[in-house]
Amino acid sequence: MRVVVVVPTYNEVENIEPLCRRLRVALPDAEVVIVDDASPDGTAGEVRRIAGELGAITLVDQASKGGLGAAYRSGIREAIARGADVCVQLDADLSHDPEAVPALVANVEHGADLAIGSRYVPGGRTVDWPWQRRALSRWGNRYAAGVLGLAVNDATSGLRAYSTDALRQMDFETVTADGYGFQVEMTHRLVGAGGRIVEFPISFHERVAGESKLDKGIIGEAFLLVMRLWLADARGRRERRRAGR
Repeated sequence: MRVVVVVPTYNEVENIEPLCRRLRVALPDAEVVIVDDASPDGTAGEVRRIAGELGAITLVDQASKGGLGAAYRSGIREAIARGADVCVQLDADLSHDPEAVPALVANVEHGADLAIGSRYVPGGRTVDWPWQRRALSRWGNRYAAGVLGLAVNDATSGLRAYSTDALRQMDFETVTADGYGFQVEMTHRLVGAGGRIVEFPISFHERVAGESKLDKGIIGEAFLLVMRLWLADARGRRERRRAGR
C-alpha cells in the first residue's frame, strides 16, 4: 500500500531535519508531505534543503498562516493526489516517535479505517509533561468522548493513520475546526460514518525544541466545538424521529 505522511509545521526549523531522517528509517518507502504554515523562522527553506538530500519529500508552502486544520486539509488533499492508500498524520516537534508509525499503518492495512497513537490506553503514556498539562489533556479527552459518545480514549491525538477511502467518505474538506479540535471533529465524523477505529499505545514526549502552540484560544475552540457537534447530533436525532413518525 502507498503510504504518505502529512506533517504540518509552524516554526519547526530545529526539529524538521531529525524528524525527516527518523521517518526515512522507520518508513523507507513512504512519501512525506510537509505543510508549512508560513513559518517566519525558515522552516520551509530547511524542508527544501533536506528534500534535496533525502528525496520523496514534498513541501506545501502556505501563502499565509491559516491554522492547523487548514494545514491538515491541504496535506491530506496533496496525499490523496499523490495516490495514497494510507494517510499518516504526525506532529513535527518530535513528541511522536516515528518508530510507532509502522504499527499504525499495519492496523490500517489489516482493516482499520483509523489507527490512533493513543496516550490513554494500557501501555500508553506521556513523558516530561507537567501535571497541569497532563490533566488538561486527559480530562479534555474524557469530556469529548463523554459528550459525543466517541468510545475513543485519545480523540485529540495528532499521531494517526487513515485509510484514504475513509477520508473520502468523511468528506474531510468540509471539516471546519482549526487547532486541536480538528482531530476531535475528524474522529467524530468517522464514528458517525460507522468507521472502525483502533487505538495503539504510544509514549508521547514533550517537544524537543521550539515553543508549544497550545494556548487559551485553542482550548476554548475545542470546548465550543464539542458543544456544537453535540447540538448538531441532537438536531439530527430529532429530525430522524420526526421522519419516522
